[in-house]
Amino acid sequence: MSQMDTNPPIPTRAMVVYAHPDDPDFSIGGTAAAWSQAGAEVIYVLITSGNSGSHVEGMTKEHLAAIREEEQRAAARECGVHEVVFLRYDDGTLQPTLGLRKDLVRVMRKYRPDTVVCGDPIAFFYGNFYINHPDHRAAAVATLEAVFPAVSMPLAFPDLLAEGYEAHSVREVWVTDSTLKDTMVDISGTLANKIAALRQHKSQVEGWDPTEMVTAWAREEGEKAGLVAAEGFRRMILGREEKPPVSPAVGTPGDNPVPA
Repeated sequence: MSQMDTNPPIPTRAMVVYAHPDDPDFSIGGTAAAWSQAGAEVIYVLITSGNSGSHVEGMTKEHLAAIREEEQRAAARECGVHEVVFLRYDDGTLQPTLGLRKDLVRVMRKYRPDTVVCGDPIAFFYGNFYINHPDHRAAAVATLEAVFPAVSMPLAFPDLLAEGYEAHSVREVWVTDSTLKDTMVDISGTLANKIAALRQHKSQVEGWDPTEMVTAWAREEGEKAGLVAAEGFRRMILGREEKPPVSPAVGTPGDNPVPA
C-alpha cells in the first residue's frame, strides 16, 4: 500500500471546475459533501451546461441545457454545495481559449477560493475501456492556466480590474482522476450523498442505479490508503500561509457572472 495523505486540511472556500453537469458528482461528490458538512464553502463552476449530451429524438440544445442545469442544482443540494455557476459554453466543442481563461479568472477573482479542484489535463485513457472526453481535458487545461499565473497577476486581463475583480492567489489545486494521486479523502460518511447526487442526473442515468459502481470505485480507492471508502487526488500546494488567505467574495451569493 503506497503512502497517502489521509488527513488533508479542509479548505475554507473551494471552487470545483468541470466541463459538464454530473462531472463534479462523479469525481468529487463525496469530498464536496464532507467539506460542506465540515463548514467549508463549496462552489461548483460548470463550463458547459451539457447541452449536447442526449440521444433523445426531438431534444434541443436549449431544452437539454435547462434540464441539465436543474439536475446539477439538485445534485449540488445533495452535497451541501453553496452555489452553482454556469458559464454556458457549448458542450462538445470546448477549447482552452483565452476567452475561457478570462471567464475562469473572473469567477476565481469574484469568489476568491483558497482551493481549486479540477480534472487531470493529461489523462487521455482510463484503463482499457474509456477515452477521456476532450471537454474534460480542455476544462482542466483552462482551469490550471487561469490559476497560474493569470488569476494572481493584476496586469493580466486589466479590464477585469475595472470591473472590480482584483488579483487573487489560489493556495492549493486538487486534481481528480489522476494517475499520480497522493491524497485520499475519507467519504465513508458521505458516499450516500454522492450516490444521491448522481441520481439527480436523470437525463443521463435514467434506469441505472449508480450505487454498485460508485461504491466499488470508492472502496477500491479506499483500499489504497486503508480507508473504507475514499476519493483520490493529486494535491498541489502553491503557497503556504499561517492562516487561509480567503477574502469575502465579490458581490453577493447568487450574483453570478452568468445567471444560473
